Amino acid sequence: MKLKRVLMEMISSLRSNKMRTGLTMLGIVIGVAAVISMLSIGQGAQNSISASINSIGTNLIYLTAGSRPTFAGGGGFRGNLNQKSLTMADAQALMDPYQAPAIQAVSSVLQGESTVGANGQTATTTVSGVTTSYFSISNETVSEGAIFNDQQVNTHARVAIIGIDVGTTLWGQTSGLVGKTILINNQTFTIIGTLTSKGGTSFGSADNQIIIPLTTARDRVIMRTGSNVDSIYIQATSANTTTEASTQISDIMRLRHHVAVGKEDFTVTNQADLLSTASSITGILSIFLGGIAAISLLVGGIGIMNIMLVSVAERTREIGLRKAVGARNRDILTQFLAESSFLSLLGGLMGIVLGWLISVLIGKIASALGTALSPAVSVNAILLATLFSIAVGLFFGIYPARRAAGLQPVEALRSE
Repeated sequence: MKLKRVLMEMISSLRSNKMRTGLTMLGIVIGVAAVISMLSIGQGAQNSISASINSIGTNLIYLTAGSRPTFAGGGGFRGNLNQKSLTMADAQALMDPYQAPAIQAVSSVLQGESTVGANGQTATTTVSGVTTSYFSISNETVSEGAIFNDQQVNTHARVAIIGIDVGTTLWGQTSGLVGKTILINNQTFTIIGTLTSKGGTSFGSADNQIIIPLTTARDRVIMRTGSNVDSIYIQATSANTTTEASTQISDIMRLRHHVAVGKEDFTVTNQADLLSTASSITGILSIFLGGIAAISLLVGGIGIMNIMLVSVAERTREIGLRKAVGARNRDILTQFLAESSFLSLLGGLMGIVLGWLISVLIGKIASALGTALSPAVSVNAILLATLFSIAVGLFFGIYPARRAAGLQPVEALRSE
C-alpha cells in the first residue's frame, strides 16, 4: 500500500468524525503537557537551588555541632546543640596556617529567630551574629552603607545590617534605611547597611535576615553562654582545595574534641556536598512528578485504543469490502496503526506547546509571588514526551489494528 494512499485514507477517516478525533487527542495533549510542565518545574527547582548555593561561594565550608545539621533561615546552618558545642577557640584553632594551610578565612556564627520592630511595625526574622570575615566568606555585600569593622565587634556595638525584606516589612522601602534605628530583642540598634538582595530560595528568603556583631549577639540578643557558637563558616583557599580543607578541619576538630574517626561530634559540609544532595533530591522530585504526569499519557493511550476499537466496529463492512477486492492483512494493519500513531503524534505536538505555555505561566506566577522558581523546558523533556506519546499510540493501536486485519471478508460483509 502506497504511503500517499495511506495518508489520504487516514485523513479522510479522522475528518469523518472531528469531534471524536479531537476528544481522543485531548487525552494525549493533556498527558504530554503534564509531563513537560512537571519536568520543567523540577528542572527549574534544581537550577534555583544550585544557583543559590553557588552564589554563596564554591569554596565555602560549614562546621556545625552534632552529626545532623539543619538549615536555618537566612542562609546558615545550625547543629544539634545537645551535642558538644563549638567554641570560638575552635574557630581560632582552624586559622592556624601550619595545621590548616588550605583554609583562608574563618568566622564564628550565632543564629536565632527574633521579633524586631520599627516604625510601629514588627517582623520575625533571622538574626546572625558574626565576625567581619563572615562577609567575604559567605559572599555577602551591601547595596547601601557599610559593613561593621573589628572595632565595632570588639566594643559590642549595637549596629545592624538588614536584608531588604526586613526594610520592606518595617518601612515599606528597600533603600534609604541607613541611619534608622530598629529594636532587636528590645535593644535599640542603628542600621549601618542594607544587604544586597539574593532573592528567595527553597530554604527561605536570604533577604529576610539581620546581621550584627558576634559579641553583641552573644551578650544582648541570642544570649549564648561562654564562648559557644552555633556554627563556624570556613573559606578554603580555592574551590579546588575544599576537600583538602575539609580533611584538615576534621583532623583539627577530632584532636580538640578528643574523638576518634567515626565518633565525631561535629559535621563538616562543603558546597559540593550541598549541590550533590540538592541535585539528588530535585532529581527524585522530577522523576516523581514526571511519573505522575505519565499516568495521564497512559489514560490518553487507553482512550485511543477505545476509539480505534469503536472505529473497527463501525468500519467492519468497509474492511470486509477492501479485503474482498484484494487488500492484504498488512494493508489494514498499516491503515489503523497510521491512524492511532497520527492521533498520538499530533496530540503530542500540541501537548508540547501547551506544556511550554503552562511552564511560562507558572514562572510568571512564581515571579509575582517573589519565589525564585523559573521552570526550564529542556530538549530532553520534549524528546521524552514526544517519543513516549508515539510509543503510546503504537502500543495501544496494535490490538485494534490486529483485530481489524484479522476480520474475515465474508463475515465482515455480513455485519450490520
